[in-house]
Amino acid sequence: MIRHTLLLSLAIVLTTSCSIDRDLAAAPSATTEILVTSEAGAPMELMENVEFSSGTATGTVISVWPDSTKQTVYGIGTSFTESSAFVLAHLKPERRREVMRRIFGEEGADFTLARTHIGSCDFSVEGKYSYAERPDDAGLEAFSIAPDEAGFDPAKHPGVRDPDYDLLPMIREALAIKQEQGGDELRIIASAWTAPPWMKDIETWFIPGSEENGWQGTGGELKAEYEAVYADYLVRYLDAYASSGVDVWGLTPVNEPHGNGGHWESLNFSPQSQNDFIKTHLGPQLARSAHADTRLLVYDQNRDGLEHWTDVIFADPETAPYVFGVAVHWYASTFKVYEDAFDRVHAKFSDMAIIHTEGCIDNLGTAAPGGVADPAGFQESDWFGNDAFWWNPNAADWAYSVDWQGVTAADHPRYTPVHRYARNIILSLDHWGGGWVDWNIVLDSHGGPNHVGNFCGAPIMIETETGEIHYTPVYWVLAQFSRSIRPGDKAVWTRLEMSEELKAGDLYACATVNAAGMLAVQVLNTSKRNVKYNLQIGGRFAEVETPANSVQTLNVSLGE
Repeated sequence: MIRHTLLLSLAIVLTTSCSIDRDLAAAPSATTEILVTSEAGAPMELMENVEFSSGTATGTVISVWPDSTKQTVYGIGTSFTESSAFVLAHLKPERRREVMRRIFGEEGADFTLARTHIGSCDFSVEGKYSYAERPDDAGLEAFSIAPDEAGFDPAKHPGVRDPDYDLLPMIREALAIKQEQGGDELRIIASAWTAPPWMKDIETWFIPGSEENGWQGTGGELKAEYEAVYADYLVRYLDAYASSGVDVWGLTPVNEPHGNGGHWESLNFSPQSQNDFIKTHLGPQLARSAHADTRLLVYDQNRDGLEHWTDVIFADPETAPYVFGVAVHWYASTFKVYEDAFDRVHAKFSDMAIIHTEGCIDNLGTAAPGGVADPAGFQESDWFGNDAFWWNPNAADWAYSVDWQGVTAADHPRYTPVHRYARNIILSLDHWGGGWVDWNIVLDSHGGPNHVGNFCGAPIMIETETGEIHYTPVYWVLAQFSRSIRPGDKAVWTRLEMSEELKAGDLYACATVNAAGMLAVQVLNTSKRNVKYNLQIGGRFAEVETPANSVQTLNVSLGE
């Protein structure tokens, strides 16, 4: 407790000193590049640079202290799913390659952090597959990752142009693009949605909720006799992927251990049972394997449960040495970021990373199983090829409109997709978040395929029959963040002071700095009007205008 109190006190002292010692920071003469993606303009449009003047700004001020660094950032990224690979398999290889370069190439988003699924998930084409299909195969003699590179049969899927393309070929293609360019590596986090059914007490993939079971669907739990086997299963996956040319940087024991109500593949853990599983089985097995440096992230579900899980697992002195940090998602609310929980977890466990591993627009007018449909009744034409949909409060999520099963509808109002992404990334990075990963990078124009009907939005959406590609505004905003927030950068202390003509929620800001002294300041303007503000760095400030409904990036060299 003394350590925790000291950390909190240090944060308070640093925040206070930052508000006073402006002159201790670097004093730039001008911005080097200003990019903006807005509802009214072109994506990543260049704005005219602005010069800094000596003095202390008033009014609306974004103050940045580049010498007061915080956590290391591991990157901004997206995810590989079988559904994304399936959609891309509908393009001619050269056209697909163009899309992949827009995702992972230096001329595109140049993502440096990614996630993929171990075995099937909701965003698998047909679902319900694992790498150990033989029941009671405790020695995992039949283990095989063949499903990840089996391809898609054109006889079954007539629109497929490249039948050999699949999840693993998609990952290899991304890695090849990175290798060709020689830039930052792609760090991949892998998550299993479930153990093979024979390892679980329900002996199936999931049991949907029904009137018979009181609408309490489940993914089941591991049988005690297969806990060590499941740990071996995860390590075997790392072995097999490494042998196939894919090194996995991070691993979570399971996706969403609270479960999903039995709507698709899942496996339940409590904080204590996951702690015991890591301490007794997965941690030691990883440490003895060739993958001892694989970063183990716990939890991997919504931010509202973050503190409870970290209090149990991070505080266990036998488990903590095996753990790198915690993975979180955003589905507990369409507007809350839970940055206060991030602050508290960091204050208690400052050596543990917090990485956002999944977030998406999880209802394009159609409810997820068990959720509530948006009464506005949006159709595909509302979002596909229509940038305005993504810049305005049109999206609803799985819990929209009605209180149900302990979920409060007030936490799930309709929202603006771009704002939700940009606000979540900015506040996460400003409150100790070490990285941010989107969910499916590519989906079809319906938001699938998805074998359980859980259709979602994606940064890139493709009409598989015609080959029409829509790079949504979310893609451009993620690309803008990714190109200026790179692995190894450090978050820095910032403060936003708003004048009376602005209201809470109009502006958000954060900043990072790299080893070369380049500062990147991110600004979200959610209002429908241009906003003027002052960027204060050290004893100098610059007058800046950010366009209405926009995301702005200011790159500033701190060198002489």
